[in-house]
Amino acid sequence: MAKRKKPGKPPRRTSAKKSSRTPSTTRTAKKSARKRDTGAATGGREMAEVAGPVTLEQARELAGISRPKRALSAGRESALGVPAQAPTVRELGAQREQLRKEQREERARRTEDYKEVMDIMKARGALPPGKRGAGGREAAEAGEAFAPLQILAEGDSWFDYPVPLFGGGIIPRLENLLGVPILNLAKAGDEVRYMLGVEERKVMIEHLANGSPAGDSWDVLLFSGGGNDIVDNPMALWVKDWNPALPPAGQINQPRFDAALALVRAGYEDLVALRDQLSPNTILAFHGYDFAISDGRGICGFGPWLKPTFDLRKFPTIATGQAVVRAMLEQFEKVLVSLSGPKVIVIPTQGVLPPQTSSWHNELHPAKAGFQQFAQLFHDKLKAMFPARVA
Repeated sequence: MAKRKKPGKPPRRTSAKKSSRTPSTTRTAKKSARKRDTGAATGGREMAEVAGPVTLEQARELAGISRPKRALSAGRESALGVPAQAPTVRELGAQREQLRKEQREERARRTEDYKEVMDIMKARGALPPGKRGAGGREAAEAGEAFAPLQILAEGDSWFDYPVPLFGGGIIPRLENLLGVPILNLAKAGDEVRYMLGVEERKVMIEHLANGSPAGDSWDVLLFSGGGNDIVDNPMALWVKDWNPALPPAGQINQPRFDAALALVRAGYEDLVALRDQLSPNTILAFHGYDFAISDGRGICGFGPWLKPTFDLRKFPTIATGQAVVRAMLEQFEKVLVSLSGPKVIVIPTQGVLPPQTSSWHNELHPAKAGFQQFAQLFHDKLKAMFPARVA
């Protein structure tokens, strides 16, 4: 990972008492000190001299954060794929450990960047997107400044879509609409059984127990998971051979699909339980995807995830397969709705996209306009819940 160029270090204060800060917070403090000394690149010096509310863009400039986020790829496909010459077990283990190391480093970097930007916005106040604060007194008096929401996101590629020059998934688009940073821990390809497995569960426990790295508990935890659990190769286990006499739901081996949904539900139930125990005031927000089209399109060497099963099971058309996908996703959303309550909400996303291939970038992921529509739905729901804190 590329490191930032280190300017001259500021004088360090000495104290007889040993610092209790962790290495991570020490790094953050050192980096913040360097930025104060250098005036925070890209115009930060001028803004740093003026107090008052800031936009997300200005806060990022003040924090000196301009580099793009790296994708938090789940990495299992790369680690388990078979190249021209298959790696040895030792080489395979080393590759997987390197991927895990990179994931941990990227999570730490995202957390540090989030803290720096949110510290600035909490201290100075936040302005809606498109505003330019220059001291902010007039904006604050006019009621435009607001206290930024603290949002944590965990999930799959619908949140963190790592295709170059695409603009990302829901989360970066939602950041732009809200005008506040979101700590995004999502990884493309992740499944609920991994997100709530041992290693990632520990990360979730830490974030819920400790709250936002900028202080206070999380206002909202956005969670996207379940889609990868019910598609791809295993889907052939719960889709029957094509039978023209049966409706779409009848093409599903229901006992087997129930077993797959039960595993997904278990993960969501544990997430709700962790929230109840560690951060009871944090609102959980889920979604049920939209009705994907099994037309065989993948992306960057990944996929397709749907059409191979329907070809294997001898479905005659794309439309017949799409109808079964719809039936499965409708059942998935019912699972989510059954878990909803005062602090557990399900954002309705099914049926938003027109049922045509141009609505989709590939079999599983919406086109740019579609992702923007879903980000707007998330924004509108958050505004309804936090009208004074969402622009």
